[in-house]
Amino acid sequence: MSTEKSALLYSTELRKKYGRLSFGRFLVAWRESDAMTQAEFARKLGLSSANLCDLEQGRRIPSPSRAKKIARKLRLPEAGIVALALEDSLYREGLRYSVELRAVA
Repeated sequence: MSTEKSALLYSTELRKKYGRLSFGRFLVAWRESDAMTQAEFARKLGLSSANLCDLEQGRRIPSPSRAKKIARKLRLPEAGIVALALEDSLYREGLRYSVELRAVA
């Protein structure tokens, strides 16, 4: 199974079990699992601490290209992280959709 397919299956299973995961909640969980402070994590991602805080709190939603850069810094499948950012954008507009991305050739 490809990394993207396994990531998609994994995110679908997590959504079934725990409900909607926001981009910000994902960042907090990832940072805390590595026992990092916001300042340390922000440096790792190449962000300011204030910007990271805004992302974690959902006050800002990253563009798809920024979400892709964050995924690369964390060495995670890009599609799943970009999908979280897109879902947050839709959710903010009152559109309750889940997003599943697949790479095209």
